[in-house]
Amino acid sequence: MGAVTSSDPALDVFEEHRGILTGVAYRMLGRVADAEDVVQEAWLRWSRADREEVRDARGFLVRVTTRLAIDRLRQASSRRESYVGPWLPEPVVTDFGATVPDTAERAVLADSVSLGMLVVLESLSPLERAVFVLREAFAFPYQEIAAVLDRSEAAVRQLAGRARRHVDEGRPRFPVDPARQRDLTEKFLAAATGGSIEDLLALLAPDVRLVGDSGGKSKAPLRVLESADKVGRFLFAVAHKGVPEGEVRFLELNARPALLVLSAGRPDTVLSVELSADGRIAAVYLQRNPDKLAGLAQRSGAQWTEKPPSTKTDWPVT
Repeated sequence: MGAVTSSDPALDVFEEHRGILTGVAYRMLGRVADAEDVVQEAWLRWSRADREEVRDARGFLVRVTTRLAIDRLRQASSRRESYVGPWLPEPVVTDFGATVPDTAERAVLADSVSLGMLVVLESLSPLERAVFVLREAFAFPYQEIAAVLDRSEAAVRQLAGRARRHVDEGRPRFPVDPARQRDLTEKFLAAATGGSIEDLLALLAPDVRLVGDSGGKSKAPLRVLESADKVGRFLFAVAHKGVPEGEVRFLELNARPALLVLSAGRPDTVLSVELSADGRIAAVYLQRNPDKLAGLAQRSGAQWTEKPPSTKTDWPVT
């Protein structure tokens, strides 16, 4: 739901903080619909609250949103146990624009919403994930996080330490160069569609991994593929098979260059890569669950005849 202007002071305050609430909820849950539900519930609680007793509206709203996201994340964990194949977060179009002018702050926010980071965050407990998101993505002081989670500051620091160790073990330890990633993604597309298998294999790290998410609703590997040979041959075969009335577009998704494959004007596949320290492709994320791609239709300019144009703005990640 996009920001609106009204004569309702409660709504005006809520809209002022919607960006951070959306950012927290999406990083916590990895699904746009779940995050929107949480933000909507936060609004309902804010609208019913005795606001004269609320000294810090931002703190109140972040606390409500975070706790709702924790509850939903705990419920989602049981659903994901029965999920068909690997699970990936839902991709979102990112555009920091002028809302995040500082380069250092922009880099932190971009890293915290990247697909690779969200995959790593799946390994954390709900409380660890909440602490990590609030501390690392939004620079909340430990004292404020303790109030949000109703925990002691010492307990929050322990949670933050465990979360940081898990994240450091699971993500690349070198900075991402967007220009290099865009260049490698373009070379990857050229090699997969018009080059040779040798051209494609040369771009892949020896221990590259491919994670495909179909939810059992389209074709994708039901297990993670590992090694350059397995990943390269799979992608080469898929690319040369093609899709009906296929079209490929570049988008910035989750603060990284990505490929959106359209079939007859509808989102069919999203492909994004993570780089290794030597500049080769270390991970390939293949999103084919149609439920997670529907939101890209309007933002990519594709036609989506079953749904009217959305009134929602592109998702903020700040």
